[in-house]
Amino acid sequence: MTARPRYFTASEVACHRSSADLWVSFLGRVCDLSPLVSRYHGDVLLLPILECAGKDISSWFDPRTKDVLRCVDPLTCCQRYYTPRGRFLHVPPAGPRCDWDTDIGEPWWRDRRYVVGKLSAKTRWIRIINTLTSQEQLLEVCSEETLEEILRRYLRYNSHARSYTWKFNGEALDMGKTLRDNGVVDDDQELEHLRLDPDVFIPAVLLHFNDDLTDG
Repeated sequence: MTARPRYFTASEVACHRSSADLWVSFLGRVCDLSPLVSRYHGDVLLLPILECAGKDISSWFDPRTKDVLRCVDPLTCCQRYYTPRGRFLHVPPAGPRCDWDTDIGEPWWRDRRYVVGKLSAKTRWIRIINTLTSQEQLLEVCSEETLEEILRRYLRYNSHARSYTWKFNGEALDMGKTLRDNGVVDDDQELEHLRLDPDVFIPAVLLHFNDDLTDG
């Protein structure tokens, strides 16, 4: 059975923007390129990658081929990689070079070892309200995440989150399903169409503490 990928928000990717901790996203993937940066430390071909640390670089790639964009060189009339920000690691030079090692193996953008998860196609905000303490937490989550995965995000705010029943509109939520599958619909597009502020209509998930004395 294939392990379920972890989903990340763009803001989470943006937190990893140093040379020692460098993530990028492209074509829906999230990659940790820190080992690559460490391996090629000081190489000038790292500069375009360092400049885009923590950002989405999908514009570098052809979504159909999953490879770096190509163009026709106006001088040689030969096809080459299109790198307007400058040539980067594992991209061959435009012409023959004696200092270019062709035996690089899998280029980093195709190397699955760097992939840490997927970039969420759509994030959303929810309010998580602890009915026992009345504490409220605003949380940005991925629309693809199950409630169990959202619970893991929430553990940093409440380490006892598993001791609660999660409910919406009075109904217990299935922790193995997404918010949408549980009937917590994302109304952002409709609210935008109606010119209403989505921040005013953030759905609330209520946490009810599980007390065995109250069962039955």
